[in-house]
Amino acid sequence: MSDQHIYIFIGNDEFAIRKRVTKFDAIFTDPTSAEMNTSHLDARTVNEKELNNAIGAMPFLASKRLVVLDAPSKKYTGLEGHKKFSAFLETIPPSTLLVLVDIDELKEREIPNHWLVKWAAKHPESAKSESFLLPRQKDMPGWIISETKRQSGQIEPQAAARLAEMVGEDPRQAAQEITKLLTYVDFAHAIGIEDVEAVSVTSAGTDIFDLVDAIGTQNGRQAQKLLRRLLGEREPFELFALVIRQFRLLIMAREVLDAGGTLSDVVSALGQHPFVAEKVFNQAKRFSMKSLRGIYQHLLVMDEAAKTGQMTLDLALEAFVVELTR
Repeated sequence: MSDQHIYIFIGNDEFAIRKRVTKFDAIFTDPTSAEMNTSHLDARTVNEKELNNAIGAMPFLASKRLVVLDAPSKKYTGLEGHKKFSAFLETIPPSTLLVLVDIDELKEREIPNHWLVKWAAKHPESAKSESFLLPRQKDMPGWIISETKRQSGQIEPQAAARLAEMVGEDPRQAAQEITKLLTYVDFAHAIGIEDVEAVSVTSAGTDIFDLVDAIGTQNGRQAQKLLRRLLGEREPFELFALVIRQFRLLIMAREVLDAGGTLSDVVSALGQHPFVAEKVFNQAKRFSMKSLRGIYQHLLVMDEAAKTGQMTLDLALEAFVVELTR
């Protein structure tokens, strides 16, 4: 009989992963026991003694302890690092539920070969892995319909498609908009396209395009003005996700352009609405592949700095814009 107590959540859909992690709260009968028996740690900053203490402690007035460890793959790198952490995983007592959260830009085909996923496959009696990938733009209407049902409401297909255009590939923003819309209609009827138009945020996509345009033309004053406005309208992490998405699309479009592709090839490669794909197509012409890859790498460094507390995302974004437009 299996005694699975190690869970590995991996992928680029942080919203879905965090939502999955919260389900473990159900193992505790009251908030006090939950607080006393739960540890949230980051592998990049926690030392081995702290980790061992959190893992090895006995549950207090509860049957299990819960330890959530972020970014193990960022700390335990290379063959030696993988071996060391794999050996550590085999010492986890069944009284501790260990949840490993590895948020990374992985393609679906890459996940089965991830070292933690392969380790879990070899230890099914104690471990289980689950992957979470952001829905593609063309899949967002279906995701929105499912999420609306999960929130005990309904939405018309045309309204779901319109909301998908507004939020892009951003499940967190989509879920927040659905909650707002269901409150607006008071669950009395299915959300219609007129409700979406009346209540939901105007897509930040246009402003993101404008921001990237300003960066591409070295218009620092305009770029900083747009950034300040966007930061006033959205949480920094939401805006940062949109910026990362935009430059990821630009890299994909630049690859098509460098291979001699046309606008129709970009539309096909991106899987976006033709209107969006055309704007990305035109923007990609302003950047070289080398500059785009450099920018994207810089964004990943910013992400890690924000998660480890080295710099807040709003300040990091401001510095990012200044650096690219000076």
